[in-house]
Amino acid sequence: MAKYKRVLLKLSGESLMGEQQYGIDPVRLSEYAEQIKEAVKMGVQVGIVIGGGNIFRGLSGTNKGFDRVKGDQMGMLATVINSLALNSALEAIGVPTKVLTAIRMEPIGEFYSKAKAIETLENGRVAIFSAGTGNPYFTTDTGSSLRGIEIEADVMLKGTRVDGIYTADPERDPSAVKFDSISYDEIYTRGLKVMDLTATTMCKENGLPIVVFNMDQNGNLIRVLKGENIGTLVHS
Repeated sequence: MAKYKRVLLKLSGESLMGEQQYGIDPVRLSEYAEQIKEAVKMGVQVGIVIGGGNIFRGLSGTNKGFDRVKGDQMGMLATVINSLALNSALEAIGVPTKVLTAIRMEPIGEFYSKAKAIETLENGRVAIFSAGTGNPYFTTDTGSSLRGIEIEADVMLKGTRVDGIYTADPERDPSAVKFDSISYDEIYTRGLKVMDLTATTMCKENGLPIVVFNMDQNGNLIRVLKGENIGTLVHS
């Protein structure tokens, strides 16, 4: 039995690179699709937001001379590419899916609305939310918080390359200690880079808990959905 009925799964674009230096690793994409398929088979309603950092990141473009608004718009389009890739991978293994975009771009995807998103989920289809919030200066983390709150998700599941939140970057500091759970306020006071402050504040103010876990380890998504104590729970 699943612990959660409806979830917002946030995936990073960088994770889609797998062992590559750029773009989409078909093996990693397939692994993600299989895990999501298992979640759907459990009866969980799944909404997904994917970042675009494996293709283009707005802030890095700004550092290279791009106008910030144009750079962020390019980043939004990168998330659409990733969303279409995941849509294709899921449909190929029999998982009904719909891509909803925050910017009008039919027939690539349907224009997002809360009613359409919830209808998609209640009909047993995976809803993939692309193009962030549709506005510059907002990250896909903020887009994930917004969509999670709008679809009335029970939890945001933030799939990353690490197995939770640590006192420091575990890839750089071997003495870093992992939290089993942590409050939003402690994230602020410790200055931890879990999500940007706008996204974290939105989750706090709207009571949306977050579980940060390692999505790259096969089976972890199902373990989280079953309520196993992996990753880190962020709570009020």
